[in-house]
Amino acid sequence: MRHPIAFALPLILIACSGEGANSQTTAAADKPFKTAVIADFDSPWAMTFMPDGRALVTEKAGEMILFDPRNGTKIPIAGIPAVDSAGQGALMDVVLSPTFAKDKAVYFSFSEARDGVKGVALAKGMFAQASDGTTKLDGVTVIFRASPYVDGNGHYSGRIAFSPDGKYLFFTNGERQKFDPAQDPKATLGKVLRLNLDGTPAANNPLAAKGFDPAIWSYGHRNLLGIAFDKDGRLWEQEMGPKGGDEVNLIKPGLNYGWPKASNGSHYDGRDIPDHKAGDGYEAPKVSWNPVISPGGLVYYAGDLFPAWKGSLFIGGLSSQSLVRVKLDGENAAKADQWNMGARIREVEQGPDGALWLLEDGDDGSQGRLLELTPAG
Repeated sequence: MRHPIAFALPLILIACSGEGANSQTTAAADKPFKTAVIADFDSPWAMTFMPDGRALVTEKAGEMILFDPRNGTKIPIAGIPAVDSAGQGALMDVVLSPTFAKDKAVYFSFSEARDGVKGVALAKGMFAQASDGTTKLDGVTVIFRASPYVDGNGHYSGRIAFSPDGKYLFFTNGERQKFDPAQDPKATLGKVLRLNLDGTPAANNPLAAKGFDPAIWSYGHRNLLGIAFDKDGRLWEQEMGPKGGDEVNLIKPGLNYGWPKASNGSHYDGRDIPDHKAGDGYEAPKVSWNPVISPGGLVYYAGDLFPAWKGSLFIGGLSSQSLVRVKLDGENAAKADQWNMGARIREVEQGPDGALWLLEDGDDGSQGRLLELTPAG
């Protein structure tokens, strides 16, 4: 049964998947969860749940969609800036303000072209839905841009996380397949950044006094496609390595994570990169993979639906077409489980009831479906 507001929406604004109320659920003997297909999107990139149970979903080409998993209703959200989606470009992450109930603020990231070069931008707008159901982000403003913008279509990163106290925004800038900017103190590329909620650099960032860009929190990163805080306030990050060397890192202020000077992988042309080793001056990953998993999204699981997994990290695997669980123990991490999902997984999110939600990325045979995982028993 569809909610009454769905009947009031103009037809041009609605696209119903038909799967929200009649999802197809499957369970496999080798997986401790059931998989329900809830909807299908066009190369989705990220999602976040709203307080009322609906979700915001971003699609690669530049569409943001308000989706109701209870009935399959999809409403396009107006007000999104132009997105350059060539290559790895996309309308990327989307996260609600820590005070969304009061200010209706939505933060999102996207790749854009400006003056012949490209980069990742961070923007903010206010969620607004009219009585006829039409939906937009009001007052959209770009509050931060990576520096510098360069040519090419890769390694934008663009993941967003708010500190547990809600005072700061952490934002990832990939090194844009340019290698050296990850070690350049003046560039934000290849870095984790700590910003105020208005996009300005936070005060007392750890490297500003050493001449680094004042927004930089950590450096020496490659393509950072997931960041998440655990229950004790530790910041975890995953990034794609080169040929081998995908990483999960515990992010600490001021540290150098080595790229491209150190990596547990190699260059795609076969040239060696020194492995991480004690005393090399670089912070080593807590977990690395070779062969790679090609990590997509990252979530710290704090739900009760899967009690045995509480306190774990979950990672979407792109080329590995997998869901990966990493077990945490204080500042340590270890590989735990890896399940074949039969499609490239771009995003992992925790639902309001503790279910795990996955987005296929819609490339290399993946459909771009939204999947809900619940306990098999």
